Amino acid sequence: MRHHLPVQSASPRDTRGRILRDLRISVTDRCNFRCTYCMPRAVYNSSFRFLPRAEILSFEEIERLAKIFVSMGVRKIRITGGEPLLRRDLPKLIARLSRLDVDLALTTNGTQLAEMSKDLVAAGLKRVTVSLDSLDQDQFQKVTDSTATVESVLDGIEAAHLAGLRPVKINAVIRQGSNDDSVLALAEHFRGTPHILRFIEFMDVGATNDWRAPEVLSARTMIDQIHKAYPIEPVEAEYPEEVAKRWRYSDGQGELGFITSISQPFCGDCSRARLSAEGKLYTCLFASEGKSLLEPLRGGATDDDLLRLLGGIWSRRDDHYSEIRSQQSQRTERVEMSHIGG
Repeated sequence: MRHHLPVQSASPRDTRGRILRDLRISVTDRCNFRCTYCMPRAVYNSSFRFLPRAEILSFEEIERLAKIFVSMGVRKIRITGGEPLLRRDLPKLIARLSRLDVDLALTTNGTQLAEMSKDLVAAGLKRVTVSLDSLDQDQFQKVTDSTATVESVLDGIEAAHLAGLRPVKINAVIRQGSNDDSVLALAEHFRGTPHILRFIEFMDVGATNDWRAPEVLSARTMIDQIHKAYPIEPVEAEYPEEVAKRWRYSDGQGELGFITSISQPFCGDCSRARLSAEGKLYTCLFASEGKSLLEPLRGGATDDDLLRLLGGIWSRRDDHYSEIRSQQSQRTERVEMSHIGG
């Protein structure tokens, strides 16, 4: 069935005046890691029910929704998971989405990159972000609760760079008492390379990661720690909605980023929507529920119907959880990070 792509005259704004610019698409809820802050094994074990294939968006459905989002003003699409490279034939989806007028990127744990980078680039992928929380093998395996090696991730980063996915960004979630001693080691390792290392404050996403405020190592503390060893200076943001606060080494040896959802919330500039693998739309990383798009998609909705639905969801958006976190008297049920890709 052919669908007529609707034309959106202006990008919708939510109740706080924020424009929709970024779409994160989860293609699977499965992962080969069991990171303690994302998919703790106590929950995600052999008895956990992952989504059956029939309940997951097909590549055709993802492409159809992506086209409508682009007509609404989306300019960046990021493929996430779970671990997106576990989704069978993923380069075929990349090829479909690469035909759209968007900045197309992917976030991965890197263990499959050495094998898949060339195919991803051939399909049209432009950029990749790799998660790496420690360079110490014992610590890495403890955080990821896996048998994977640091070397396999570093090999993936190198393969991605050689294949043309530049610059490679490396995300490190830092948790006090777990891997806070990795900050300087990671900075030293990637200093002088073309890669961009970004440190992320430990966030209270979902309800299974046992988040506690004392375990948050603030970006300010990390910046001070790095600056003592290697002087760094702030860099102006490239665009208003940029999530990471940019810094660079004063001697020109590279760039760093800091994502400060806890210590310096950036809800006021958030332009992101998140689509889960089973087709639920979430308008905040800390949302408690999403709106199912799978039902109208498979129930005969036209593209104009979907456009009106998406526009309505965004225009009613009022999310600003990180700004009011301290006002929450109790922890509420929220979507898990592994479900919508962070």
